[in-house]
Order: sequence, then structure tokens, then C-alpha cells
Amino acid sequence: MRALLNGTVIAEAPESDLVKIEGNWYFPPASVKRDFLSDSSTSYTCPWKGDCHYYTITVDGQSYQDRAFSYDDLRPGAVERVGTDFAGYVAFWKDVTVED
Repeated sequence: MRALLNGTVIAEAPESDLVKIEGNWYFPPASVKRDFLSDSSTSYTCPWKGDCHYYTITVDGQSYQDRAFSYDDLRPGAVERVGTDFAGYVAFWKDVTVED
């Protein structure tokens, strides 16, 4: 599976390494090309996952704010709810395409 923004691969891993939660594919931390990501100051707390960490993605000089996110410190019960530990995994949305 690959996460693409304007044809640029942002993350890539076998589907078996990804976790699908609420319609979003979460990529393992090592599969994400961090050179494209920078921290965002946007904050959000999911009632069952915990504090969300947002990233701005920059490709070819164009920035896309809050197009990637992760949960680094999961709330108790989150791993059991999903069935696997997804702490630090990165998901993408809005403008980012995830495909085989």
C-alpha cells in the first residue's frame, strides 16, 4: 500500500503491516517518509484513542496542513479495541490517496 500526494509517495508498506481504523489506513512509523512531514500545532483528543498529533505535508514546495496524523500515547483500552498496538502509526486524509 502507498500513500500518495500529487504523485509523490509519502509512505509505503505491505497491507499486512497497516492497521485500518474507522476507514483510515494507519502506516507503521518506519514506512513513513518523515522528510515530507512537519509538526502541526493543531490539537484534538479522541475520546478512545487519546491525543492526536497532526502533521503538515510538504511536497514540491506546497504545504498541506494537517493531512497526516498519529496517536503516540494511546489511551487504556485502545489497543484492545483495535486488536493491535497502533501507537505512532500515521494515517493520511484529504488530498492524500492510499492505494495498492
